[in-house]
Amino acid sequence: MNLKKPKFWDKQEPNFFSYILIPITIFFKIIVSLKPKSKIKIKDIKTICVGNIYLGGTGKTSLAIKIKEILSKKNIKTCFVKKFYTNQFDEQNLLKSYGKLFVANKRIDALNQAAKENYAVAILDDGLQDYSINYDMSLVCFNTINWIGNGMTIPSGPLRESLNVLKNYNNIFLNGVNEDTLEIEKKVLKINPNINIHKSKYIPKNLDEFNIYSNYLVFSGIGNHKTFISMLKEHRFKIIKDLEFSDHYNFTDKDLDKIINLGKTLNCKVITTEKDYYRLDEKYHESIKFIKSELKLDDEEKLVKILLN
Repeated sequence: MNLKKPKFWDKQEPNFFSYILIPITIFFKIIVSLKPKSKIKIKDIKTICVGNIYLGGTGKTSLAIKIKEILSKKNIKTCFVKKFYTNQFDEQNLLKSYGKLFVANKRIDALNQAAKENYAVAILDDGLQDYSINYDMSLVCFNTINWIGNGMTIPSGPLRESLNVLKNYNNIFLNGVNEDTLEIEKKVLKINPNINIHKSKYIPKNLDEFNIYSNYLVFSGIGNHKTFISMLKEHRFKIIKDLEFSDHYNFTDKDLDKIINLGKTLNCKVITTEKDYYRLDEKYHESIKFIKSELKLDDEEKLVKILLN
């Protein structure tokens, strides 16, 4: 079951509900602090963890794919690694379409299998809070629209851990669509003056498949629906209606029939994200099209040097 993110999480300041939940937040922090912090170092394969602090919708998967593309161009044998979750077949299928994916109930088991198959680098989509592994490199992703929400940790807010943990990292990524990030950068540098701040924007890759003069109904079940809509509007899509579902939402036939019928009523073509498209039954592929997008990095050459070093 996927629950939709509470709206109060993304208020600029904590509200009544945030403060009521503080006792539970403190309990969660105590539980996390009791987890063993001993880390295993995988000797036979290099590891790059692409993770986040804000819960969901920060561009982890897109960045993992971009890094895979960069390393493959350098003829470095690279794979993806994910922990198995029953509600994340969408991300698993998306990653599989770009390269070899190793999935296991424990990330360490997937990494060991990748090492056995002689992969040089494993890119982990998520896992920043997995304290059992000593990664060679950790990258922290943020969405520039949501940023840190109300700034509080779960369940009072959307953060998995305090923003102050940024002092432990060397690289963060601000992913979005041309948002002003100056204030975000100031806040980050105040915590860690030496951190590398990388900026990127989402761009559509298959615009030639769409007529921007048509009317569109857009739906998604991802963590950054607003960013997806912003990207489409930036490229002049005429969006009549947009529908937001919870992250990793499992669309039923009833849901999809309703969406398609609403599109017909509004005289709209129906589109969704590539990740959502992988969740749909093939019988809906004629009625629903998807936008294929990627991250365009402002400083790709700088990232290449960091990765190779």
